[in-house]
Amino acid sequence: MYNMYKDKSLKYHKKNPKGKIKVSITKPINKKKHLSLAYSPGVAEPCKIISKNKNKVFDYTSKGNLIGIISNGTSVLGLGNIGAEASKPVMEGKSMIFKKFAGIDAFDIEINEKNPHSFIKIVKSLEPTFGGINLEDIKSPECFRIEKTLKKEMNIPVMHDDQHGTAIVTSAALMNSLKIINKKIENIKLVVSGAGAAAISCIETYIELGLKKKNIIVFDRNGIINENRKNLSKIKLKFVTKKNKIKNITEAIKNSDMFLGLSTGNVLKREHIKSMARDPIVFALANPNPEISYYDAINSRDDIIFATGRSDYPNQINNAMVFPYIFRGALDVRAKKINKEMKIAAIKSLYKLSSKNNKKNIDFNKKNIVPDIMNKELITTISPAVAKAAIESGVSQKKIKNWDLYNYKLKNIVKNNY
Repeated sequence: MYNMYKDKSLKYHKKNPKGKIKVSITKPINKKKHLSLAYSPGVAEPCKIISKNKNKVFDYTSKGNLIGIISNGTSVLGLGNIGAEASKPVMEGKSMIFKKFAGIDAFDIEINEKNPHSFIKIVKSLEPTFGGINLEDIKSPECFRIEKTLKKEMNIPVMHDDQHGTAIVTSAALMNSLKIINKKIENIKLVVSGAGAAAISCIETYIELGLKKKNIIVFDRNGIINENRKNLSKIKLKFVTKKNKIKNITEAIKNSDMFLGLSTGNVLKREHIKSMARDPIVFALANPNPEISYYDAINSRDDIIFATGRSDYPNQINNAMVFPYIFRGALDVRAKKINKEMKIAAIKSLYKLSSKNNKKNIDFNKKNIVPDIMNKELITTISPAVAKAAIESGVSQKKIKNWDLYNYKLKNIVKNNY
């Protein structure tokens, strides 16, 4: 299935102008007087004001609506450590999504630096340019240190989307799935394939929502993470299972309620799904090839809830459903960071949108557990929730006084971009 996109995608990216983004200007520069205002001598005036008060940069430049998408290409999609240059098509794609869905300008910056300390130093030095930083496709465990340090030392929102975007979307999808099948999160048993940044963040978020750690079994590329494993990282040690008799996925997945795959293609078989509990939830999110094919999964049993990260199958779980709108809300209140309260608000708002659609008699069932990625209400649902959470949790530097006017502005972004 993946090969059918190969030629079309290459042609799409190579067509002139090459790539997927460009810079456009926002002020007139048709006359000599415009040049005098935009550049010399007029540009000196905002420069002098900003030099006296750095916060004025938000009044006179594009900083407040500009995101830096930064990667070193060490953990790209399902492609792995392919390098900074090879990661650029992905980062350009994210720039498109920010602009299209949330009206946010974004520059992609690919850095040839694998050392966490040096990478942190480079990104931190870019704070004067950007209103927020979207870290992307950085391998684990370095990504945890990088994000933690930057969030602590920078006064603009920083988010590693591979971790938090995935956790937010899958959490909303999980809550919706449990509602459909009438199960409670505190009672379910979860098997996870993958222990990278996205998987760890998902597990931690599920636990915050009520999942019990004792009901989680995690596999990485070296097998089950249990008490017999040596030299585990601090992150993986948090999710060691005491079920030492279990040796493989075949044994672990029997009678489980959910499988979360954030690893590699074709690690799950029909027989695995057949052995799961009633109404199994299977999120096979490896890209481009999921842990089990769509056809094998849905033909394994009739009561399955199955989701992938692909747009050509039902139940696409994609970070693009949330990251533009989280940053939109964060930028609009000039948040210093993206905190737990803002992420939980995003989960609840995404869940709320699904429930709202249900009331509108829009089909909400096992093949429709999250809103469509093109849903125009995502921005007016998620962004205000995130902005309010930032204000209430004390990380905002700006208040929104008129929420009706704010929603009107968000609707205009949709109107102008679709």
